[in-house]
Amino acid sequence: MSETGAHLSGKRLRTPRAAALAGIIFALLLSTSYILIRFAIPSNPADGGIWLQERAGSASFALSLVPFAGIAFLWFMGVIRDRLGYLEDQFFSTVFYGSGILFLAMTFISAALAGAILSSYAIEPSIMIESGLYTYARQVMHQVLNIFGIRMAGVFMFSLATIWIRTGIVNRYLAYLTFISATILLLVISLNLWIILVFPVWVFVISVYILVLNLRMRPELQESD
Repeated sequence: MSETGAHLSGKRLRTPRAAALAGIIFALLLSTSYILIRFAIPSNPADGGIWLQERAGSASFALSLVPFAGIAFLWFMGVIRDRLGYLEDQFFSTVFYGSGILFLAMTFISAALAGAILSSYAIEPSIMIESGLYTYARQVMHQVLNIFGIRMAGVFMFSLATIWIRTGIVNRYLAYLTFISATILLLVISLNLWIILVFPVWVFVISVYILVLNLRMRPELQESD
């Protein structure tokens, strides 16, 4: 292999490993954010805003993690596409990209609404609660993230599992596990909001799987060189 070819091959190997690590970072950041938010903000949107006095600091810290988790998620999507390579199917990939971006956008919107509630309450607490803006914002947050956003995460997983089954680039059992996890997000999220943690846990498992594959590929390529 020429020096130029070896150099290009080395650069290509570094990007998937970095993206796989980003998927792990995303899973840890988003899980931490979700857990803190679940403990800080009551699940009932008609809670009256008591948490704004007692747990505003915890909620604010949780929201500060969301943008960094989103950046890491984009890297995770990048490594998924890198592994597909020329096997990428335009139809399922369109659904895969679209649902991933929609999930990320709705997560950001929900976090921004929560941040707006915190900021508005800090400025005019009585007006924020009595005007009805708090109740409205809480209902929008709940609908955007738990009704629409998480179901987009389920579609993201479902389309990706379909691609994996058709191409065979991922262990079949992992693809079946993805189908099951996606079904849970699509159908069960309304029953228990803690189900939302299924998605970051799944991303963590997939990222570790890809990272292990990349580490195994590196010595094999060095031997072939």
